[in-house]
Amino acid sequence: MNKRYFITGIGTNVGKTVVSAILTEALEADYWKPIQSGNIEGTDRQTVSHLISNTKTVCFTECYNFKAPLSPNMAAALEAKEISLDKIQVPISNNTTLIIEGAGGILVPLNQDAFVIDLAHPLKAEIILVVSSYLGCINHTLLSLNYLLSQSLPIKGIILNGHFSEDLKATLLHFIKVPVLAHIPELSELNKESIQLASQQIHKTTFL
Repeated sequence: MNKRYFITGIGTNVGKTVVSAILTEALEADYWKPIQSGNIEGTDRQTVSHLISNTKTVCFTECYNFKAPLSPNMAAALEAKEISLDKIQVPISNNTTLIIEGAGGILVPLNQDAFVIDLAHPLKAEIILVVSSYLGCINHTLLSLNYLLSQSLPIKGIILNGHFSEDLKATLLHFIKVPVLAHIPELSELNKESIQLASQQIHKTTFL
């Protein structure tokens, strides 16, 4: 049975691309980011492609690729374009697992009517929420999960990314009502070797 996982986060810069690369490596999955905002220094697809070591993964081209590092709706407007969800179709893949990376947090606007998280249902993907440690992350995590649950969206679970104090981790685990799929340690360097090592923290049976 094919698996699709939609990687989103409690905010921007929480490590969605790094987590996507780790999952892609661990599961030898294909990778796809439908909407890229901010491509002047390269795309997340290029980053993931450079970080993985396995030979099975295919990194698919974006449906929308904008220069400005802004929310997709604003980046699109600067190029006199508008994002249409109807034009975002899952690429044809021979792989049994597809990692789909979102843009920003769950309620980042795509256009006048839709948010990033509105991609998950039509793409038939389970949602994985990436959580990193910073002041306010408990609030952002619980708000994000409450919204997902209120919309009856399929949540696979959360992934903790980076260093967490024991007190912070214990508080999060007390309040969240979904599985913690993995805790990715803080990476001192970002390269193929560190991604491959981190991928060993992923229990494949949890995802396959």
